[in-house]
Order: sequence, then structure tokens, then C-alpha cells
Amino acid sequence: MKRLFYYTALCLVIVTGNSCSKIDNYPAPSDTITGSTIDEVTGATLQTEIGSGGTRVKLLETSYSANPTPEYFQSMQNGTFNDDKIFAATYKVSVEGPFVPIVTTDTTGTVTADSSQNIKLTSKATLTFKVQPFLRISWIGKPVFNADSTVTVQVQITRGTKDPNYQQDITDVNLYVSNTQINDGNNNYDQRFSPLIKITSLKSDTILNMHQVLTITTTGGALPAQDVYFRVGARINAGLDQYNYTTPMSIKYP
Repeated sequence: MKRLFYYTALCLVIVTGNSCSKIDNYPAPSDTITGSTIDEVTGATLQTEIGSGGTRVKLLETSYSANPTPEYFQSMQNGTFNDDKIFAATYKVSVEGPFVPIVTTDTTGTVTADSSQNIKLTSKATLTFKVQPFLRISWIGKPVFNADSTVTVQVQITRGTKDPNYQQDITDVNLYVSNTQINDGNNNYDQRFSPLIKITSLKSDTILNMHQVLTITTTGGALPAQDVYFRVGARINAGLDQYNYTTPMSIKYP
């Protein structure tokens, strides 16, 4: 009798479990948000790195909540972004990275318009965000292949914003050497040939205020005879592990 009771109870559990189960048959997200983050002065896309230290796009879905949980996806290295796996909804979209978003304020300093964009996503949205980079890093000429098979580059660094919150000294100016053009930066480089330079406050002042041209040569001896890409990154002492970058550049072996 007791065994019969156990079998009956077990059958009820199985039947109840099956009747409560549901199949998730919602279609997968297929809408797209694409676009770019650009320097408001130069009009060029803002160079970044791939991963946590780079630019990311922030989504706040405002369709059902006034206080939604943020969602993020990463920008590509060249400053463009694209995500084609997003649900159709209403979003507040912004970008975060080593830059100051452009905002509008009134005479009292109150923000009257920020850089975020409100969109109703039904298929595809293409967005452009104008920002002020912490630093602008410009190539001076092209990389030079030396007689000992090292390479020397020259860059010039200027401030990209007058925002008083981001006028700190430069802490690092790094030459990154990589065998790939994509994902070349502080999160991916050949440590044998990449000089990572710490900058003192006095040197930082000279670099920024005197417009000093920096000359940097690869370390570790002769570079391998293969495709090699160079990129210079620099950051300010703002408590953020984020670099501004040049575009990647390569060199032909003689």
C-alpha cells in the first residue's frame, strides 16, 4: 500500500512538471544598431582598443521601465560599432570611452542636452556620436626602418578637450608592435619590441605645452621579416585605464 502511494505521488509530480513547462518560442533578436564615434574637431572616427579598455555603446531600454538596467556592446578598433542582435524597442543610446561626450549647458551650467540619443528601433538605426578625446595623437611622417632592423616612429600629442576635469598629466606613451592590424593596442602587442614609456609630470608638460615631437624606437633588436603593425597609445592620469590611439601603420621591408 505504501509503495502504491509513492508511485501515485511520483506520477503526480511528473504530470504537474510537464504541464507547467513552456517552450520559449520567442524569435531571436535581429535588429541592428550601427554607427561611429567621431572627434568633433577632426571629423575622424575615434581610435580605440577592443575589449574592456575601449569604447563601448550603452543601451537603456526605456520601453517598459524608467530606470532600466544598462546593456553594453563594444566598439570596433577603428571607432565604428555594429550589433545586429538587438530586440526591437525604444532605447536611450550613448557611448563611453577615453573622451568627453559633447553636452549643451545653459548660463547656470545646467545640462540642457546630453550626447545620448533616443531611438525607436524597428529594424536598423545608424548613429553618430561627436566627442572630445582626452588626447589627440598624430603621426609625424611614416615609420622609418633602421639599418639594424629596428623601426623608429614619431608622434605629436595634444589635448583633445578643454574640460577642466580631464587636464591631468600624461602617464604613459606606448609604442605597440603587433603582427596584426586588428586588435593592436594595450591589450594585444608583442612585448619583445614594444617600448612602454612612463612619463613624469615635467615631461608631460613639455609634451603638451611645447608640442614636442616624440621619437620612439622599437626595443629587443631586429624585427622579424613579416607583416608588422605599429600603433601609439597614450593616457592621462584620470583614474581610468583607457588610452587614446593613433591609427595602425605598417612598413615595407627594404
